[in-house]
Amino acid sequence: MPWPYFRCSGVCINITHRNSQIDIMATQGLLALWLTAAVLAHGDHEHQKNMAGPHKSLWYNTLPGDGGTQADSVFSGISTFGRLPYLPCLFHKDIDYDIAFIGAPFDTGTSYRPGARFGPSGIRQGSRRLNLYGGYNVPLDTNPFNSWAKVIDCGDIPVTSYDNTYALHQIENGHFSILSRPPTTDATKPGPSLKGKTLPRVITLGGDHTITLPLLRSINRAYGPVTVIHFDSHLDTWKPKVFGGSPSETASINHGTYFYHAAQEGLLRNDTNIHAGIRTTLSGPSDYENDGYCGFEIVEAREIDTIGTEGIIKKIRERVGTKNPVYLSLDIDTLDPAFAPATGTPETGGWSTRELRTILRGLEGVNLVGADIVEVAPAYDTNAEHTTMAAADALFEIMSIMVKKGPLSVLDIDPPADEDTKDL
Repeated sequence: MPWPYFRCSGVCINITHRNSQIDIMATQGLLALWLTAAVLAHGDHEHQKNMAGPHKSLWYNTLPGDGGTQADSVFSGISTFGRLPYLPCLFHKDIDYDIAFIGAPFDTGTSYRPGARFGPSGIRQGSRRLNLYGGYNVPLDTNPFNSWAKVIDCGDIPVTSYDNTYALHQIENGHFSILSRPPTTDATKPGPSLKGKTLPRVITLGGDHTITLPLLRSINRAYGPVTVIHFDSHLDTWKPKVFGGSPSETASINHGTYFYHAAQEGLLRNDTNIHAGIRTTLSGPSDYENDGYCGFEIVEAREIDTIGTEGIIKKIRERVGTKNPVYLSLDIDTLDPAFAPATGTPETGGWSTRELRTILRGLEGVNLVGADIVEVAPAYDTNAEHTTMAAADALFEIMSIMVKKGPLSVLDIDPPADEDTKDL
């Protein structure tokens, strides 16, 4: 381009000896208009409100009859659990809810196959069609997507993958931030927390099973010691010297030892906790003895062949009682690998998805104050997403029994007894 032409922000200036002053003045006018438009556009952008998605008017239709909602395109858009509204709860302290889903993408405590850090996103992906037809749970006669409860997806807790000790602190503090605020329903009514307040319920998407320790620490800050229903193929109460060798304090906390630490820290109500689905190999009979010291009873997976799902439900309900606050932790490896292959430590001989869902529904009426699902590692799943769908369906049952129980203000719970932490 010859020298008389200069380019300035996309405007070409033509300077000649005869009309240079006119051209320069015109160019200055154009530049002023362009800058004014840019400033106005930027100002409008700053005042725009963030829109929580999926946006209801775009993604949901009101159904006739019972008035549920139906997601229009479950195969598109940003995935949240069951297509629930997403709200950045950790960023905005004034967001309220009755049940919140939160992800804990941590997997550096696993002993075999890693990948559960992708569990939260995988479970959300597997949950997309939960309310495709409205979300009504026929066996439990409830619709957790259309009830008294405000249910949302809060996204994930930021978790470092470089420092396990720091990551567990992140999970505990992130969970407690979600747990400790007033719920949407009955926020002013007394409840079963240590401060006598009603709190929301939190369902956590893991992550390997190590995350249950910081979650129980958070729960303990709100409720004191709680009863635990633990669905798993493994005990996860091993002494650190037995499981992993405990080469350091950090290494002593992993997905096979977290319940040992929970018992040592006084997070569990003694002699009210129960495992269900156990079928692992052991270092020896002393593993079961140590498990008893941690306060657990055991229901082995093979017992379903003799007592059936009803017998297993009966054992769980008799163990946990009706007066204790209960936390439910579900390892997806409770299921046989035929139904859930995508997990960190698979064990054959497990339950079917149908059997597990039946047992979960049998816990209706139990005082659930929170729950988690762990060890979903989507990289090992089938193309049909068997594991992530099974995880989402199990959570659908858990969410349904929470909704049927009502807000936590209605719970009749005994205060925790003074219990000495046992030296294991």
